[in-house]
Amino acid sequence: MDYSLSGIVSFIVDFIIHIDSHLVYLTAQYGNWIYGILFLIVFCETGLVVTPFLPGDSLLFAAGTLASLQGSSLDPNVLVVVFCSAAFIGDNLNFFIGRSLGPKVFHFQKSRFFNTEHLAMTHAFYEKHGGITVVIARFIPIVRTFSPFVAGIGTMSYRRFLLFSIGGAMLWVGLFCYSGYYFGHFPFVQEHRKLIFLGIIAVSLLPPVLGYLRHLFRKRDAA
Repeated sequence: MDYSLSGIVSFIVDFIIHIDSHLVYLTAQYGNWIYGILFLIVFCETGLVVTPFLPGDSLLFAAGTLASLQGSSLDPNVLVVVFCSAAFIGDNLNFFIGRSLGPKVFHFQKSRFFNTEHLAMTHAFYEKHGGITVVIARFIPIVRTFSPFVAGIGTMSYRRFLLFSIGGAMLWVGLFCYSGYYFGHFPFVQEHRKLIFLGIIAVSLLPPVLGYLRHLFRKRDAA
């Protein structure tokens, strides 16, 4: 593997596009350690504001699909527990990082690892939807990563955040993982897996893309 920045980016893109093939390979190579690898991916995507590009929805669905195949060593119920734990722990880490840094992060300069525009977009999402954003954001890439961070920056109490975080994690993981498990063995899904995964990614990215475009148009009109 090429460990340069371009090589890492290429690997991540390839992993997302061919996620089913990579999961089959990782499961064959690492056995039950695959649960730890999956935990780490979801934990980083939800817990670190510098890794919003990691797969979420498609990973849950792909793992569920793989678990549905005859002879698979993956257990769908164990997957749900692992993914829920990763999402919950990641959320809480992100929340307390946001709380420790406070509102000053809005004045940070945009960098390769921290996009202040994503932060502003998520903050605007909170302004519109309130605390339920923690649940809604579970289904929206990028916003999902920044949501607990912004909640920590704001005035949301930890107890209220905890309820939204647990509910959102269970709903998100249960929907995608069990959908993959129950529909994964259908011939149509088997024959069009890559197309379905790309469709999930496209539909998931649509809300933040539209929100970002609206944000750009508003900035242009204000100028």
